[in-house]
Amino acid sequence: MKPRHKRAALIAGGLAALGLATYLVLNAFQSNLVFFFTPSQVASGEAPVNRTFRIGGMVKAGTVHRENLTVAFVVTDTAKEVPVSYTGILPDLFREGKGVVAQGKLGADGRFMASEVLAKHDENYMPPEAQHAMDQAQAQKTIKTLK
Repeated sequence: MKPRHKRAALIAGGLAALGLATYLVLNAFQSNLVFFFTPSQVASGEAPVNRTFRIGGMVKAGTVHRENLTVAFVVTDTAKEVPVSYTGILPDLFREGKGVVAQGKLGADGRFMASEVLAKHDENYMPPEAQHAMDQAQAQKTIKTLK
């Protein structure tokens, strides 16, 4: 084989390896990408079906029901509500009327099946996305009551 052919084969092999590595990295990135939605967005159908995403808002008072390790509660942004089901141990800061972010999938029945539940870490903090969504939902609710 001539040196020129060896060089061309090495370059072609290197480009193929680079293309495969790029494909694998982008595929891993796509499968680990998790979006955040509010209950209003979930209710309007913006949230993906059969795909993991996060939902955030407040735990509605009086909706937490425990049965062994399975906990059912409702997440609200004051405009819409989404029922959530979670099996596992909840964070110590999880309370009714407090902020929560849950990660999981939306079931066919409209119930969010959480695989992870995160509670806010103090009384003054709320993720910026959740605070913005809560403010928007409250503004829409105010506009509807004024009409």
